[in-house]
Amino acid sequence: MSAQQSVTIVMVEDDEGHARLIEKNIRRAGVANPIRHFTDGTSALRYLFEDVDGPARGHPVLVLLDLNLPDMSGIDILQRMKSEASALRRTPVVVLTTTDDKVEIQRCYDLGANVYITKPVNYESFAQAIRQLGLFLSVMQMPAVDA
Repeated sequence: MSAQQSVTIVMVEDDEGHARLIEKNIRRAGVANPIRHFTDGTSALRYLFEDVDGPARGHPVLVLLDLNLPDMSGIDILQRMKSEASALRRTPVVVLTTTDDKVEIQRCYDLGANVYITKPVNYESFAQAIRQLGLFLSVMQMPAVDA
């Protein structure tokens, strides 16, 4: 994981319980990368596009994105990130949401999501899914960041 150490995991999740569960199980999978947690789309977009230590300034990130946020849809964030002019268009995005609507899933992939995971309702199933995601994160290759 040493090569991946500089990759920050950006978690956009408004449910604090889900956020704690996600972080705990990513850590259980042995992923030690820093995690930046945002509870709304506005602050997440500000970090992604404007922060001096953010990905638009060359710092590689992986985004875990909930679709149901209080101020905007995760779809809006995905569209902004994956637009042709965006420096973040190659940034990996894992949609992690309770929505299992086939149309919504298709839309996310059409917009450039890399993975779509439906949050299981059952706690243990959710915890297991996140541990598996953590294992996936520990071996995935990150694209070069557009400077």
